[in-house]
Amino acid sequence: MRHLLRMAGHSARTNMHARNLAIVWAPNLLRSRDIETSGFNGTAAFMEVRVQSIVVEFILTHVEQLF
Repeated sequence: MRHLLRMAGHSARTNMHARNLAIVWAPNLLRSRDIETSGFNGTAAFMEVRVQSIVVEFILTHVEQLF
């Protein structure tokens, strides 16, 4: 998480701020067996990934307090 926070610090050049990093990394960091085993598709899968990205974005914006 601290590495991703460092990456977000370069967002002026890379456009990879906390929200974009969360969108990219959330499915890997908070992997959901529900999506994999039940074959979620469409709206259900999108909503699950959206929740994951919100959680990862929260963690990234509060790294110092959490870790």
